[in-house]
Amino acid sequence: MSLALRIYLLVCSSFIVLEGAQGVLAVDAVPEQVARINDAIEQGWRDYEIRPAAEVDDALWCRRVYLDILGRIPTLDEMEAFLDTRGAQKRGKLVERLLYEDRYTEEYAGHWGTIWTNILIGRSGGTDRRSLTSRDGMQKYLRDSFAINKPYNQMVFELVTAEGATEPGTSNFNGAVNFLADKVNDEKAVLATSSTSRIFLGQQVQCTQCHNHPFNQWKQQKFWEFNSFFRQTRSLRRFVDGTRDIDHAELVNEDFAGEADDPADALVFYELRNGLTRVAYPVFTDGTEIGKSGYLSDSNRRTELGHLMMQSEFLDKMIVNRMWAHFLGLGFTKPIDDLGPHNPASHPDLLEDLGLELRKHSYDLKQLITWITLSRPYQLSAVLSEANEIDDPSMGEMPKFSRFYLRQMSAEQLYQSLVTATGAGAVGSYEEQQQQRREWMKQFVVAFGTDEGDEATTFNGSIPQALMLFNGDLTNNATSIKTGSFLDRLSKTGRSPRDRLTSLFRVAVARRPTRSEVNVATKLYSARSNNEKEMLQDIWWALLNSNEFIMQH
Repeated sequence: MSLALRIYLLVCSSFIVLEGAQGVLAVDAVPEQVARINDAIEQGWRDYEIRPAAEVDDALWCRRVYLDILGRIPTLDEMEAFLDTRGAQKRGKLVERLLYEDRYTEEYAGHWGTIWTNILIGRSGGTDRRSLTSRDGMQKYLRDSFAINKPYNQMVFELVTAEGATEPGTSNFNGAVNFLADKVNDEKAVLATSSTSRIFLGQQVQCTQCHNHPFNQWKQQKFWEFNSFFRQTRSLRRFVDGTRDIDHAELVNEDFAGEADDPADALVFYELRNGLTRVAYPVFTDGTEIGKSGYLSDSNRRTELGHLMMQSEFLDKMIVNRMWAHFLGLGFTKPIDDLGPHNPASHPDLLEDLGLELRKHSYDLKQLITWITLSRPYQLSAVLSEANEIDDPSMGEMPKFSRFYLRQMSAEQLYQSLVTATGAGAVGSYEEQQQQRREWMKQFVVAFGTDEGDEATTFNGSIPQALMLFNGDLTNNATSIKTGSFLDRLSKTGRSPRDRLTSLFRVAVARRPTRSEVNVATKLYSARSNNEKEMLQDIWWALLNSNEFIMQH
């Protein structure tokens, strides 16, 4: 395809706009938790005298729920099957299929395993040759956990208390140890302390390592008390037999003598900003103390911590806030992993209520996903109008969820959407496919210089990103018209070129083409000497490079 033609198509793609229409939700057939979510959110709308956006149609909702639950857009067959389904409960039934049917289990587990790998060890965790973390080991543990729908509290307990080897295939392998494998050896387990409290309890304490923070209820003493729970733990290097080459790491617990070299009174020291020295012993955030002994035979400090975390209300609120933000685009707090009186939630009663419900339902994350995806806020279009113009969190307002907040796909979602919807690029073994995906996503990963080494994926239009999306192997494969390709198969379906054009738009952006887009396609058809496959190829390329495709809307 010539450069001039591609530029023309990009201009044409500006016509690709977001559209919404009224949809149908079987409100009389959904769980009671959904009605409670709706009541709480709608009360906020009444309080602020705003009118929510209209509900999206079935096609757009279908695309939305596939991206959020499985990490990819639906295939054309899946989209058409859903649109052909009749009945008021069709949306609830689709959520149930995606969560519980065997054919989707692997995708579900892979998607959520990837999300949690990035949360626990970052997108680059385990990729440095000096790292003790095994990325493959972390992903295997998480994939297996999500595949069997392991209760969330059990997963957290295992991650915090695990012992064993990091690498799959080694004796005593336990993939859960990879969460802490690198963190416990780093500066007296400071990173293990801050990551555990932030990720699972929503308590950001990294600043209090060095000083009391004026807006945080946690003080320096609490940081080092929490830190004391990790001081019996170390990551040991295990070498290849007969060499000094590191084969893997093993996370172990061992007696801790304390910094005064007295295991019966295993204290840690920390220094105040004025130079005075204080001591700390393991005390949980709610004030619960355990013994001061560092002998494992007296107390396994990490196991004690795991049990105390299971009783904390912040465990419940944190996972609800994280999951709500995943599906709605924003959490009840900003940032989502900073809970507490210094950072009030937009809907505190709803956050607490959902946390209690999740605990009551044995921390079944699939139940929580069902409640959120069937709730009214998740059905709304992304339209911001005069009726709800104050619902604009980008201006510093608390979110009111009167519309769906637009966001970019993650790089993982974009990759998997291109691969799955077109069958392009999915070649080789599982490990080879994972390696291909990692290489592709490196272009989008941005690291931030925070204490936690935060990362994100962005589509900021840099030249390498643009070139990769325009002309990369994945895009070229996705737009191939060779025999057996997606476009080749599509060209043999439907009753007319118009039908096939409609199918192309449905699978890419979940809507029919507008009149102006049909006119563009007609002109391309003529310019391509009535070669329909080439016309479809041009349109498909423009769609894949449009903002509408890479947005979750």
